[in-house]
Amino acid sequence: MSDPAPQDRQPADDSRHGRLSARVHPPVASAPTGLVPMTGADGALVAMAYAPEPAADGAAYRLVVLLHGAGGSARQGLDLLLPVADAQHLLLVAPHASASSWDLIAGGFGADVRRIDGLLATVFDGYPVRDVTLGGFSDGASYALSLGLANGDLVDAVVAFSPGFAAPPATHGRPRIYVSHGVDDRVLPIDMCSRRLVPHLHSLGYDVTYEEFPDGHEVPTSVRESATAWLTMARRPS
Repeated sequence: MSDPAPQDRQPADDSRHGRLSARVHPPVASAPTGLVPMTGADGALVAMAYAPEPAADGAAYRLVVLLHGAGGSARQGLDLLLPVADAQHLLLVAPHASASSWDLIAGGFGADVRRIDGLLATVFDGYPVRDVTLGGFSDGASYALSLGLANGDLVDAVVAFSPGFAAPPATHGRPRIYVSHGVDDRVLPIDMCSRRLVPHLHSLGYDVTYEEFPDGHEVPTSVRESATAWLTMARRPS
Protein backbone atom coordinates (compact mmCIF):
# COMPACT_ATOMS: atom_id res chain seq x y z
CA MET A 1 0.00 0.00 0.00
CA SER A 2 1.41 3.41 -0.94
CA ASP A 3 1.26 6.43 1.31
CA PRO A 4 0.34 9.28 -1.06
CA ALA A 5 2.92 11.98 -0.31
CA PRO A 6 2.05 12.47 3.37
CA GLN A 7 4.14 15.63 3.47
CA ASP A 8 1.54 17.22 1.18
CA ARG A 9 -1.46 16.33 3.29
CA GLN A 10 -1.74 19.56 5.29
CA PRO A 11 -0.21 23.02 5.59
CA ALA A 12 3.00 23.15 7.59
CA ASP A 13 1.53 25.48 10.24
CA ASP A 14 -1.26 23.00 10.97
CA SER A 15 1.31 20.27 11.54
CA ARG A 16 3.27 22.55 13.88
CA HIS A 17 0.15 22.73 16.04
CA GLY A 18 -0.26 18.96 15.96
CA ARG A 19 -3.47 19.09 13.95
CA LEU A 20 -4.58 16.19 11.76
CA SER A 21 -6.72 17.00 8.73
CA ALA A 22 -7.73 13.48 7.60
CA ARG A 23 -11.30 12.51 8.44
CA VAL A 24 -13.21 9.24 8.38
CA HIS A 25 -15.23 8.71 5.22
CA PRO A 26 -16.64 5.76 3.26
CA PRO A 27 -13.83 3.86 1.53
CA VAL A 28 -13.28 4.55 -2.16
CA ALA A 29 -11.24 1.41 -2.90
CA SER A 30 -10.70 -2.11 -1.60
CA ALA A 31 -7.50 -2.48 0.42
CA PRO A 32 -5.68 -5.72 1.34
CA THR A 33 -5.99 -7.63 4.59
CA GLY A 34 -3.25 -9.23 6.65
CA LEU A 35 0.17 -7.67 7.19
CA VAL A 36 0.51 -4.67 4.86
CA PRO A 37 3.67 -2.58 4.29
CA MET A 38 2.95 1.11 3.67
CA THR A 39 5.41 3.09 1.59
CA GLY A 40 5.92 6.75 0.83
CA ALA A 41 6.09 8.49 -2.51
CA ASP A 42 9.77 7.56 -2.79
CA GLY A 43 9.04 3.88 -2.15
CA ALA A 44 10.57 3.86 1.33
CA LEU A 45 8.76 1.95 4.06
CA VAL A 46 7.04 4.43 6.40
CA ALA A 47 4.64 2.15 8.32
CA MET A 48 3.35 -1.36 8.83
CA ALA A 49 -0.36 -2.13 8.98
CA TYR A 50 -2.42 -5.15 9.92
CA ALA A 51 -6.01 -5.52 8.72
CA PRO A 52 -8.16 -8.45 9.91
CA GLU A 53 -10.53 -10.05 7.45
CA PRO A 54 -13.74 -8.04 6.99
CA ALA A 55 -16.41 -8.76 9.60
CA ALA A 56 -19.20 -11.11 8.52
CA ASP A 57 -21.77 -8.46 9.44
CA GLY A 58 -19.88 -5.72 7.60
CA ALA A 59 -18.94 -3.88 10.79
CA ALA A 60 -16.35 -1.15 10.43
CA TYR A 61 -12.94 -1.42 12.10
CA ARG A 62 -11.61 0.40 15.09
CA LEU A 63 -8.40 1.94 13.74
CA VAL A 64 -5.52 1.99 16.22
CA VAL A 65 -2.39 3.98 15.30
CA LEU A 66 0.46 2.53 17.37
CA LEU A 67 3.64 4.50 18.07
CA HIS A 68 6.91 2.82 19.01
CA GLY A 69 9.31 3.94 21.73
CA ALA A 70 12.55 5.85 21.14
CA GLY A 71 14.90 3.90 18.89
CA GLY A 72 12.13 1.44 18.06
CA SER A 73 10.48 0.41 14.83
CA ALA A 74 7.08 0.20 13.19
CA ARG A 75 7.04 -3.55 13.84
CA GLN A 76 7.58 -2.96 17.54
CA GLY A 77 4.64 -0.58 17.55
CA LEU A 78 2.48 -3.08 15.67
CA ASP A 79 3.33 -5.85 18.13
CA LEU A 80 1.76 -3.89 21.01
CA LEU A 81 -1.72 -5.06 19.95
CA LEU A 82 -1.14 -7.50 17.10
CA PRO A 83 -2.04 -10.57 19.24
CA VAL A 84 -5.58 -9.24 19.80
CA ALA A 85 -6.24 -7.56 16.43
CA ASP A 86 -8.29 -10.36 14.86
CA ALA A 87 -10.40 -11.13 17.93
CA GLN A 88 -11.23 -7.45 18.51
CA HIS A 89 -11.48 -6.43 14.82
CA LEU A 90 -8.75 -3.82 15.21
CA LEU A 91 -7.15 -2.26 12.14
CA LEU A 92 -3.59 -1.48 13.22
CA VAL A 93 -1.24 1.08 11.66
CA ALA A 94 2.26 1.53 13.07
CA PRO A 95 4.36 4.34 11.57
CA HIS A 96 8.12 4.73 11.70
CA ALA A 97 9.12 8.00 13.36
CA SER A 98 10.96 10.24 10.91
CA ALA A 99 13.96 10.25 13.30
CA SER A 100 15.02 8.10 16.25
CA SER A 101 12.00 9.34 18.20
CA TRP A 102 8.90 11.43 17.49
CA ASP A 103 9.18 15.02 16.33
CA LEU A 104 7.65 16.57 19.47
CA ILE A 105 10.37 15.00 21.59
CA ALA A 106 13.00 16.40 19.19
CA GLY A 107 11.69 19.96 19.31
CA GLY A 108 8.15 20.35 18.00
CA PHE A 109 5.34 18.87 15.92
CA GLY A 110 5.98 18.69 12.19
CA ALA A 111 7.21 15.82 10.01
CA ASP A 112 5.61 13.03 12.02
CA VAL A 113 2.24 14.79 12.13
CA ARG A 114 2.32 15.07 8.35
CA ARG A 115 3.32 11.43 8.02
CA ILE A 116 0.55 10.20 10.31
CA ASP A 117 -1.98 12.44 8.57
CA GLY A 118 -1.07 10.96 5.19
CA LEU A 119 -1.31 7.43 6.55
CA LEU A 120 -4.74 8.14 8.01
CA ALA A 121 -5.98 9.50 4.69
CA THR A 122 -4.74 6.36 2.92
CA VAL A 123 -6.40 4.07 5.46
CA PHE A 124 -9.71 5.94 5.31
CA ASP A 125 -9.67 5.61 1.52
CA GLY A 126 -9.26 1.83 1.71
CA TYR A 127 -11.05 0.52 4.80
CA PRO A 128 -14.36 1.08 6.61
CA VAL A 129 -13.42 2.77 9.89
CA ARG A 130 -15.73 3.80 12.69
CA ASP A 131 -13.46 4.76 15.60
CA VAL A 132 -9.91 6.14 15.74
CA THR A 133 -7.49 5.45 18.59
CA LEU A 134 -3.92 6.61 19.15
CA GLY A 135 -1.69 4.38 21.24
CA GLY A 136 1.97 3.92 22.02
CA PHE A 137 4.72 2.90 24.40
CA SER A 138 7.24 5.15 26.20
CA ASP A 139 8.07 8.12 23.90
CA GLY A 140 5.34 6.78 21.62
CA ALA A 141 2.87 6.95 24.51
CA SER A 142 3.83 10.55 25.24
CA TYR A 143 3.34 11.36 21.56
CA ALA A 144 0.01 9.52 21.39
CA LEU A 145 -1.27 11.50 24.37
CA SER A 146 -0.04 14.83 23.01
CA LEU A 147 -1.42 14.22 19.51
CA GLY A 148 -4.62 12.64 20.80
CA LEU A 149 -5.47 15.56 23.08
CA ALA A 150 -4.80 17.95 20.19
CA ASN A 151 -7.17 15.95 17.94
CA GLY A 152 -10.01 14.78 20.16
CA ASP A 153 -12.41 15.83 17.40
CA LEU A 154 -11.06 12.83 15.42
CA VAL A 155 -9.56 10.56 18.08
CA ASP A 156 -12.02 9.05 20.56
CA ALA A 157 -9.54 7.08 22.68
CA VAL A 158 -5.85 7.15 23.64
CA VAL A 159 -3.89 4.18 25.01
CA ALA A 160 -0.61 5.20 26.68
CA PHE A 161 1.73 2.48 27.92
CA SER A 162 4.37 4.02 30.26
CA PRO A 163 4.21 7.65 29.06
CA GLY A 164 6.51 10.45 30.15
CA PHE A 165 4.32 13.50 29.48
CA ALA A 166 1.53 15.06 27.43
CA ALA A 167 2.16 18.39 25.68
CA PRO A 168 -0.58 19.34 23.21
CA PRO A 169 -0.25 22.95 21.98
CA ALA A 170 -4.05 23.19 22.28
CA THR A 171 -6.77 20.64 23.04
CA HIS A 172 -9.82 19.69 21.00
CA GLY A 173 -12.57 17.32 22.10
CA ARG A 174 -12.48 14.90 25.01
CA PRO A 175 -10.96 11.53 24.10
CA ARG A 176 -11.09 8.79 26.72
CA ILE A 177 -7.65 7.81 28.04
CA TYR A 178 -6.04 4.62 29.32
CA VAL A 179 -2.64 4.88 31.03
CA SER A 180 -0.49 2.07 32.45
CA HIS A 181 2.90 2.28 34.16
CA GLY A 182 5.26 -0.07 35.96
CA VAL A 183 6.11 0.85 39.53
CA ASP A 184 9.71 -0.30 38.97
CA ASP A 185 10.21 1.66 35.73
CA ARG A 186 13.79 2.98 35.69
CA VAL A 187 13.54 4.59 32.23
CA LEU A 188 10.53 6.84 32.89
CA PRO A 189 10.07 6.69 36.67
CA ILE A 190 6.45 6.44 37.66
CA ASP A 191 6.60 9.15 40.36
CA MET A 192 7.93 11.69 37.86
CA CYS A 193 5.63 10.62 35.04
CA SER A 194 2.24 8.91 35.30
CA ARG A 195 1.67 9.66 38.99
CA ARG A 196 1.89 13.34 38.09
CA LEU A 197 0.33 13.15 34.64
CA VAL A 198 -2.82 11.19 35.48
CA PRO A 199 -4.03 13.49 38.30
CA HIS A 200 -3.38 16.47 36.03
CA LEU A 201 -5.51 14.93 33.27
CA HIS A 202 -8.25 14.22 35.81
CA SER A 203 -8.11 17.84 36.96
CA LEU A 204 -8.71 18.95 33.38
CA GLY A 205 -11.84 16.81 33.18
CA TYR A 206 -10.58 13.87 31.13
CA ASP A 207 -11.99 10.37 31.68
CA VAL A 208 -8.80 8.46 32.57
CA THR A 209 -8.44 4.79 33.43
CA TYR A 210 -5.12 4.18 35.17
CA GLU A 211 -3.35 0.92 35.93
CA GLU A 212 -0.07 0.38 37.76
CA PHE A 213 1.76 -2.96 37.60
CA PRO A 214 4.72 -4.39 39.53
CA ASP A 215 7.28 -4.51 36.68
CA GLY A 216 9.51 -2.05 34.83
CA HIS A 217 9.52 -0.33 31.44
CA GLU A 218 7.43 -2.82 29.49
CA VAL A 219 3.92 -3.84 28.47
CA PRO A 220 2.99 -7.08 30.28
CA THR A 221 0.40 -9.37 28.72
CA SER A 222 -2.04 -8.61 31.54
CA VAL A 223 -1.80 -4.88 30.82
CA ARG A 224 -2.33 -5.39 27.10
CA GLU A 225 -5.42 -7.45 27.90
CA SER A 226 -6.73 -4.77 30.27
CA ALA A 227 -6.15 -2.05 27.70
CA THR A 228 -7.90 -4.07 25.01
CA ALA A 229 -10.90 -4.75 27.24
CA TRP A 230 -11.10 -1.04 28.04
CA LEU A 231 -10.76 -0.12 24.39
CA THR A 232 -13.65 -2.31 23.26
CA MET A 233 -15.89 -0.41 25.70
CA ALA A 234 -14.67 3.04 24.59
CA ARG A 235 -16.84 3.26 21.49
CA ARG A 236 -18.75 6.35 20.51
CA PRO A 237 -22.51 5.86 20.43
CA SER A 238 -23.90 4.89 17.01
